[in-house]
Amino acid sequence: MVSKTSNDPEEQNQDAYDDLIVSIEAARGKLSLLIAVCDRDYFRDEIITKYETELQQDFRSYRITLPRGEPSLNAAIEQLVEQEEYLRNSQPAIITVTGVQQLYFLKLGAQQSEQDKFFGYLQWTREALREYPFAIVLWVTNQILVNLIKKAPDFWSWRSGVFHFVSKAKNFVNVRELEPIRFALQDTELASFDDNQRLSLPIEDLQRLIQQIEQQSGVKDRKLATLYVNLADIYRRRLDKGEADDYQKEQKLAIEYYCKAIEQQKELNLEAELGTSLNGLASIYRSQGHFDRAEPLLQQALELRKRILGENHPHYATSLNNLAGLYYLQGLFEQAEPLYQQALELRKRILGENHPAYATNLNNLALLYNSQGRFDEAEPLCQKALKLRKHILGENHPDYAISLNNLALLYNDQGRFDEAEPLCQKALELKKCILGENHPSYAQSLNNLAGLYNEQRRYDEAQILYQQALEICDRILGTNHPTTVTVRQNLESLQREMNG
Repeated sequence: MVSKTSNDPEEQNQDAYDDLIVSIEAARGKLSLLIAVCDRDYFRDEIITKYETELQQDFRSYRITLPRGEPSLNAAIEQLVEQEEYLRNSQPAIITVTGVQQLYFLKLGAQQSEQDKFFGYLQWTREALREYPFAIVLWVTNQILVNLIKKAPDFWSWRSGVFHFVSKAKNFVNVRELEPIRFALQDTELASFDDNQRLSLPIEDLQRLIQQIEQQSGVKDRKLATLYVNLADIYRRRLDKGEADDYQKEQKLAIEYYCKAIEQQKELNLEAELGTSLNGLASIYRSQGHFDRAEPLLQQALELRKRILGENHPHYATSLNNLAGLYYLQGLFEQAEPLYQQALELRKRILGENHPAYATNLNNLALLYNSQGRFDEAEPLCQKALKLRKHILGENHPDYAISLNNLALLYNDQGRFDEAEPLCQKALELKKCILGENHPSYAQSLNNLAGLYNEQRRYDEAQILYQQALEICDRILGTNHPTTVTVRQNLESLQREMNG
């Protein structure tokens, strides 16, 4: 059985789950090899808990995590059965197998990668598993599934069903993103990857590759600096796109690799590259609310780019915009405005008006004017930015959702609630679809819609949204993050109003 397809991820996941339940129930008293595919650990664990709970009256559930050293499916199940009398008596059971997603893809000097060892064991597993009359649910990722079909065809041919669960985030990086560090892949399985191939590399393997190069390289190495900054950029993009499995962990890793890159670039006097790394690190600090750490980095990057690239370069305009954004977040509007205006004029002249960066500057300047109560100046900029982003990026892009949200805030601040609400709701739905429900930007939209309801004294609706936003912020950003503190204060203020 192969799970049905749908254009709606939620419907597709429900179809896959229903098919999995039916297949497990049909496996009573006989062996059934069920392959479940999911790229995100926490979502996989939710599904496992769900089917174990739903079927607990008819099936006893067991879980196995394959060991890294000897990832043999048969050996792991054999050991479990030896330990459990219930299984030795062939009673109805579900054996869930995880751990495959942790196996390394690259060999890095070994005779076999951990994944290849797993596939080797798996290819000769079929006959040995005949004695186990249970539903065995083997969880893999999409990347592992592709290799399983190629490298363990005998096992694959014996499958009873494949169930695909769609998740936004994944712990893989597309190989095409590694083009800047192709030089580091020359002795690996990825040495001859085709730019048109849609391959994915587990991010843990990329970390191991860098660790190996660290051991082989000297303290000062330009290639190592390039590796550091590219891995940091990958983490930052994953955070921005809602692909991080653990937001705070990957944020810390981005900081770690930016810091390593900056250290190398300073020692090697790589000033052009240094400006990029400083901006990247500052953006992470800014997202954490550490404005005092971000500001000197942004100022240093601005001066570097001014000296090296001149004042008529897109990177200089980027630095102007980034420093202005930091001042704006601190309420330093008089310092932010001239920098925003300068960046806007530069981008208009250098990149033209049909460029995403120009639309970003329009959006940022509109936010500044709105915060100052200059609504007549803010609205045309906000509308123009929205129109440009729709034209350039399309309606399924986070920046388009941000523009919708910002125009809604502008209308809300003017008391134009009927115009604000549909924009706010649309922005929320887009962020849910694009970034997922475990992203700070989605929480921010929940907070904004709650604020709109609060202004209209729709307190019950506002409270639900504030609570949802706070739960996400607490879990992803931490309890002391400025955004978390703001949402908590909004909720507490609302509750005082409701009780007063």
